[in-house]
This record gives sequence, structure tokens and C-alpha cells, in this order.
Amino acid sequence: MSLRGFPFRWLLLAICALLLAACASQPKWQLDDVEGHLPNLKFQLTNDLGQHVTAASYRGKVVLLYFGYTHCPDVCPLTLVHLHTVLQKMGPAADNVQVLFVTVDPARDTVPVLRQYVTAFDPRIVGLTGSQDALAQLAKRYRAFYEREAPSQQSGGYEMTHSSAIYVFNRKGRALLLATPGSTNDEILHDLKLLVGQSA
Repeated sequence: MSLRGFPFRWLLLAICALLLAACASQPKWQLDDVEGHLPNLKFQLTNDLGQHVTAASYRGKVVLLYFGYTHCPDVCPLTLVHLHTVLQKMGPAADNVQVLFVTVDPARDTVPVLRQYVTAFDPRIVGLTGSQDALAQLAKRYRAFYEREAPSQQSGGYEMTHSSAIYVFNRKGRALLLATPGSTNDEILHDLKLLVGQSA
């Protein structure tokens, strides 16, 4: 019986074992994986307490970033209800998650208005505002879209058309996942649990 093939076989088995271990270590995300396609979290804005904050203010937590506005008639309140439900289901682990609601309507969404709005859904959600330019730059950074519609002839009020994805960043501020309008609460919950369990 020849032994010449043994070293090669052992080497092949070792390589297969390493590949299987690498595959096993990769999380099986249920949301859209955007790692490497979007930049790290970066901003300088004002929170709903009137304090200057940056992305570094939330480092160490898994961050969910959402663009919306308080006069939104449907998608924004529905999204915040879903996120409240997810945080509730996470229990104590939700302390490691930070939801950031970034207004796209700073003219009407003053600091007090933002505060009252986001805390009505969940006291753990933080509202963010800033100058038109700062908000536009942040939206552009993550390819989010928003636009003011023409005022209503009857009321004079207006609505904002905006994209409604939720951007998910890990504890170091790295963009990893994207929750789209079709994503379910269970999918968001699943991936947040995985992220909270990661140290990086």
C-alpha cells in the first residue's frame, strides 16, 4: 500500500476543514448584506435634547438609522411601531441597540417636536436634526432619497417623499445590513440578536 498519497490527502482534509469553519463563522443574515457597499456611520447633528452628537456618540451600540419626518402619514409611524416591537422582543439586549430617527423636514421638526414624536413610540428612540446641508449630505452618504412635495392647495401643508430603508451598523459603526420595507420584524430581530452578540 503506497503512502505517497497520504500527505496530500491530509492537506486536502485540512483545507476543507478550514473552509467549513470559515463558512460556519459567517453569520447567516436575513436582511440585505451591504457590507463593503456603504460607508461607515459618520455625522454631526443635534439630538432631540438639543445636544450636539456625532456617530462616535453611539459607538459601542448596534445602530439603526432611519430617515423620516414627524408629519409622515403612514410609513414613518408604521416603521417606528415595528422597531418598538423589535426592541420589546429583544428584552434587556435592546440596551445594546440604538434607533436613530433622522428628520428630512427640519423646518417643521424642531427639537421639541422630534422629542415628543419619537418618545411617543419608544423612549429609547433618538431623534436627530441639523441644517439642510448636513441632512442632505448624510442622506447622500447612504443613498437615501427625500424631496418636498408641492403644498396642498386646500391646507397649504406639504408632505415629503422619502426612501424608507433602515440602515444597520455594527458596534464599530460599520454599515452591514439594510432592512427594506419588505423586511419582517422577525428578520430584523434575528439579525440584531446576532449583531448584539458580536464584539466587533
